[in-house]
Amino acid sequence: MVRTLDGGGRLVKHRCGFSWEHKAPVVSEPNPARSLGDLKSRFPKAEDVDPEQLERVARLKERYLADKPELDPGVAAYWAKYQRIFSADGLWTCDPRVLKDFANSEIGARPGNQATFNSAWNDMGDAAAAEATRQTIEHLLRGPEGVPLEDRLEQLLSGAKPFAMTGFKEALLTKVLCVMDPDRFLTILKYTTEAGGKREIARMVYGLELPAPESVNWTLGRLILWSNDLLLDLAGDGFANQQHAAAFLWWAKDQLGGRPAA
Repeated sequence: MVRTLDGGGRLVKHRCGFSWEHKAPVVSEPNPARSLGDLKSRFPKAEDVDPEQLERVARLKERYLADKPELDPGVAAYWAKYQRIFSADGLWTCDPRVLKDFANSEIGARPGNQATFNSAWNDMGDAAAAEATRQTIEHLLRGPEGVPLEDRLEQLLSGAKPFAMTGFKEALLTKVLCVMDPDRFLTILKYTTEAGGKREIARMVYGLELPAPESVNWTLGRLILWSNDLLLDLAGDGFANQQHAAAFLWWAKDQLGGRPAA
């Protein structure tokens, strides 16, 4: 090196006599355009659905509501119980068994087989497993100020939080949100699954292609929440509750199977 140049570059010279300017490496700055708000603004919206497809789904909705105007009213009482259990006071004083029972109950929503959670619970014992489950639910519902819900959800899904309970993942985390905010969250507990998650329902019912979960900038936590809000908007009014709306979307998926409705 001969000398340092203005701006951080260097003038370097080889022993043969040839000299050249060696510029300082360019350091990439974070892209401010990839903010949470920007990503959400680029997520598919209800107005992206073809109007003719919306009309077809509306006709299906009319048929569905005529045949199935409501769902089991007993679900509300069960969920009200867990709203008290998951409250800021109830969560830390409840019997550990009610937390395990919640993970295995199909009342109001079906989280599927929870073998991983149950095995971890049995290995850890009631006290330790309940503590991990409590911390997981607390972080999801009332995590650090300034961390959006979708990012708290992602932290628990990705394993970024060492206290997170083993096996208490997407289906159970979404079920907690359904219980605690039943006016917002549909009881469709997976973003994508062979049996049909939010992504499959959006495609088969409304003809919308939602981002793949492995997309780097989106994160699964964001996709779970934003797809829920999109489907809720598309389902519209007229349902007894969001469980009722979710049941319609499942039914419509099977009726359409990716084909336009009659």
